[in-house]
Amino acid sequence: MSDKDLHCKRRALLLAMAGMLGAPALSHAADRSLCILVMGDSLSAEYGLPRGTGWVALMEERMRKLGIKGQVVNASISGETTSGGARRLAALLQAHRPTHVVIELGANDALRGLSLKGTQDNLRAMIEASQKVPAKVVLVGMMVPPNYGKRYADDFHKIYATLADKHKTALVPFFLKGVADRPDAREWFQADGTHPKAEAHGTMLDNVWPVLKPLL
Repeated sequence: MSDKDLHCKRRALLLAMAGMLGAPALSHAADRSLCILVMGDSLSAEYGLPRGTGWVALMEERMRKLGIKGQVVNASISGETTSGGARRLAALLQAHRPTHVVIELGANDALRGLSLKGTQDNLRAMIEASQKVPAKVVLVGMMVPPNYGKRYADDFHKIYATLADKHKTALVPFFLKGVADRPDAREWFQADGTHPKAEAHGTMLDNVWPVLKPLL
């Protein structure tokens, strides 16, 4: 028997064994354990909060209670923009090989008056890089206050839905729903009026979780 024939028989045996075990044969993806990479700004980095009270920490706690085993890597940085996230992402994808990537960025772009096209291009690059890993992507949508002007506010918010539709990602329409749009919203924010208090982060998680959980 030639070496080539022997190799073919060995491969056929491996395929058969994998089929009997009900597992995909020779699949590297199947060997990857659950890893959720969160790329966010101060809203995800627990700015002004006691450690362990932000929505990402609450998500880890919820996963434990539900028996969902996996790692959560919170790579969020206060003040982060989409360009900063895009620059950092490649190294994080290589280091952690996440199965899921949550992208919560864009608000600081708007606060700094950065180009909407630049924001969209950066988010697109992050989505495409994550999907190549491959990882499932959850895009977290943001809105800006009406004082930015209706056209700008509408165009900014549309970025998220447009990218989610084009790249077939999961979408959280508005991260601060139930917080920023409350009649008593001011009471749910820290003294700076920008960052939610700890008690708001449960609501923020409730906005993300129904979108993320079916992907786990």
